[in-house]
Amino acid sequence: MAQSSGEALARPVDERLYGSPVPGGGHGPGWSKVPQVTALFWGVKVLTTGMGETASDHLGRTLGPIPAGSLGLAGLVALLVLQFRTTRYRPWIYWSAIVMVSVFGTMAADVVHVVAGIPYTVSVIAFSVALAAILTAWYVSEGTLSIHSIRTRRRETFYWATVLATFALGTAVGDLTAGTLHWGYLPSGILFTVLIAVPALSGRFLGLNAVAAFWWAYVLTRPLGASFADWMGVSTSRGGLGWGTGPVTLALIVPIALLVGYLAVSHKDTPPEQPATGTAA
Repeated sequence: MAQSSGEALARPVDERLYGSPVPGGGHGPGWSKVPQVTALFWGVKVLTTGMGETASDHLGRTLGPIPAGSLGLAGLVALLVLQFRTTRYRPWIYWSAIVMVSVFGTMAADVVHVVAGIPYTVSVIAFSVALAAILTAWYVSEGTLSIHSIRTRRRETFYWATVLATFALGTAVGDLTAGTLHWGYLPSGILFTVLIAVPALSGRFLGLNAVAAFWWAYVLTRPLGASFADWMGVSTSRGGLGWGTGPVTLALIVPIALLVGYLAVSHKDTPPEQPATGTAA
């Protein structure tokens, strides 16, 4: 995302835009459990969405939907257990959990469509309602949706429930445009590239609330990354490049690992109140 259009989303999020970490202005116990929102955050996020899409498709075709879904769920639970047990933001654990959310979120949306036969139009509406309900419950319970306030078990639970809902919703939206509406993967990817600039521009020039801008962009990263990954992976008869979902998955793992390794060593996205020492694990 260009600096001119994405500054509102690429720069570290200002705590003042999101409200105080805890209602009343005090600080909750523990360190922040999520990274700073920087340009690298969005870059890694988009890569994980693409990798999750092709990994899910590859596993589904290789193992079958139910075994693949069971494996994805087991991986998701294992990584979330590690994430919840850690006391602060640790890049390798956090981003590994995001990867598994991406894989399982794709599987969940696909199973609803392929196994249950529910149209993507209905899935988009259902996942939108679910996301709105989670965010509403989060705000009613905590008085803030600040991503800088993820220092308690309850807020972390709300955060990861929201993340999972955004992945499922984004998957359904991407499949809706590419498949149901027959726009294709590449045109869909271009569409979402344009749309993801809207919250950044709205936040900068129209005064859109930073929380709304963040989650709006967060949802769109899913169909953005997935559309381009599908375009590279699917056959030419389906409008893709025909590289294969397995090879594309492996190709995306490399930059994800390199970027997360860089973040772990450089502490570029370590929350400002958290000491850099010992956060690379």
